[in-house]
Amino acid sequence: MNDYALLAVLLALLLGLVAGKAWERYKLRDGRWIDRRRLRETPHYMLGLNCLVDNQIDQAVEELTRATSTETDALEIQMILGNLYRQKGQVGRAITVHQGLLQRPDLRPIEHAHVLLCLGLDYKHGGFIDRALETFLEVVRLDPRNRYAFVNLQKLYEDQHQWADAADVRGKIAAIDTDKQESNNQILGFLRNEVGETQMRAEEDSDAANTFAAAIDIDKRTAPAYLNLGDARERMGQASAAVEAWEKLVQTVPERAYLALDRLERAYQRGGTPHRFAELCQRLIDQNPQDWRTRLVLSRHLAAAGRHRKAFEMLLAALPHNPHGLSIHQEVWQALLALNLEPALVQEYMQLTRSAVFYLDPHICMNCRYRSTELLWQCPQCHEWNTFVEERLSPAKDTATVELGG
Repeated sequence: MNDYALLAVLLALLLGLVAGKAWERYKLRDGRWIDRRRLRETPHYMLGLNCLVDNQIDQAVEELTRATSTETDALEIQMILGNLYRQKGQVGRAITVHQGLLQRPDLRPIEHAHVLLCLGLDYKHGGFIDRALETFLEVVRLDPRNRYAFVNLQKLYEDQHQWADAADVRGKIAAIDTDKQESNNQILGFLRNEVGETQMRAEEDSDAANTFAAAIDIDKRTAPAYLNLGDARERMGQASAAVEAWEKLVQTVPERAYLALDRLERAYQRGGTPHRFAELCQRLIDQNPQDWRTRLVLSRHLAAAGRHRKAFEMLLAALPHNPHGLSIHQEVWQALLALNLEPALVQEYMQLTRSAVFYLDPHICMNCRYRSTELLWQCPQCHEWNTFVEERLSPAKDTATVELGG
């Protein structure tokens, strides 16, 4: 009896497996069974995919259109076609295709969400921002773990400078991407910093200070939040608390310390302790001997105190680490003029810079290679956060090399 029962169970499992495979391949539509794999096995479908891989968009559209000429039920191929129309710039045609797919009465919720996602991308590409927002919101309602829809929502909110909404969406992405906590926290920190800057522009200094502090709590390496927190405290008359924020940046993100140096120099001067600034700069140089920016700032501090020869020596020490930086050379020229162009010093300077080509301090986005003469926290081209590094030219080579750090 037990043998018969076991046999019955095995037969039931086998029948279930066969039924599952059949359902995977066939689908009932309008009273008839459709072989969903047959379309994928047509030569036009395979040719279309090959053309797509080779980035031959026009040929891919032609082959995939032929693949659907006899059967219009191939949802995934129609979706691909619509996406290809969008890529070709035919946004109106892409919208028509994807809107037509949404009219199908038998779409499952997940299929509905996928088509809506494509339609949202159409609207975004065509500049229909409100429609794109509504569509992506509908996608995440149908599919609450659709990360791609959330990412597009975040970018749309960023483009509209709706920083609080963008931060809320990134929080939902973080709940999905539990294995990418560090990356999500970094983006959240920068988004919260933008919220704080909006509050500062509205002269809501107390709220802004709390927001900047929250950004730092999310990610301690959110460099602009320290700068802005100090600025907000300074505006509220909290001088010592402002200095504390700027000094915290120096300790926590030393490669960005130079961003706070002008603020700290001014604060120490007002506090009657100007010697603290030179001591701070020297500590940073000792920690990172290649730090040319701190040497540059310290040279200006020394020159302002009338110590032009010491300032010139500091600049000569900075030059080997960035021989092409125009800002260093401009300070050198000022120092040489102050020293009445002493021939020996001029000769030493000329020897160090014989092969240098001067240029403004450049920064380059590691993600899309966008270049900027200033440090940007968000790339204006690819819209990613904290991707800029300093680009330097090696004096011994003709090619550019990128060096990480401040």
